[in-house]
This record gives sequence, C-alpha cells and structure tokens, in this order.
Amino acid sequence: QAGRGTRTVVIAGVPAGLLQDELLADLLTIHFQMSRNNGGDVQRVTYPTQDWGTAYVTFEDAGVVERVLKKDQHILQDKRLPRPFPLTVTPYCHNVSSSLLSLSLLSLEGWVPSRAKNNLWPRSVSEAMRARSQP
Repeated sequence: QAGRGTRTVVIAGVPAGLLQDELLADLLTIHFQMSRNNGGDVQRVTYPTQDWGTAYVTFEDAGVVERVLKKDQHILQDKRLPRPFPLTVTPYCHNVSSSLLSLSLLSLEGWVPSRAKNNLWPRSVSEAMRARSQP
C-alpha cells in the first residue's frame, strides 16, 4: 500500500465555521467518494486543521488522487450550506510547510500580498518577497 503522502490531497476553500466540524468532514468524505467527482474509497478526512478552511483527504488507493486532481472543478454542495462552495484540490507534499502551501493557494486565486488592502504581513516577509521577484 502506498504511503499516506501519495494517497492524500489538500482541500482549500472548505466553508469553515458554517457547520459543525464533524458534519463538514462527513460532507467532504461523501463528496470525494462519489464517482461523479472522480472519487473513490476515503480512508480518512483530517478536518479541522491548523489552516483555516483547509482539509486533508486520504484515499485507500493512490490512483484516486490522480483522478480527483484531473477533475476540472470540485464544488461542495449540501442543503445545509447557504450556497455551493468551490474547492481547490492540490497534491499533498509533506516537505512544504503549511504557510507556503496557503500562500501558493492564495496566489492561484489571484491574491497578491503586496497589493492586499490592509496588509497585515510582517514587513520582513513583504520585503523578502519583493527582493525575490526582482532580478
């Protein structure tokens, strides 16, 4: 059986705080078990995590990860949620810190720290990022 990392995906965009954590974990399990979502047998859903709105889904079979990642769009829907929520699904990598992962996901969504209104980033982080982007 493949290691946990090769059978796990990171889910961003989980509507944290709208329902009980256990219920959201159940909804994620159901979503990622459905064939229409390219899913398969879920071994475990880790939610909540230290990162707000993020969950980890571990499948029984590593092949499911490839299928889930190939799906164009994952939308979490349930009558108990106020609206459908788009989910961002990325491969799990235990070598990447959660803060870098969160930054990457925000960047994919078009968020740029240097252009953020009411920027709360520490000055050293912003300066380091600017220095890296300049030749």
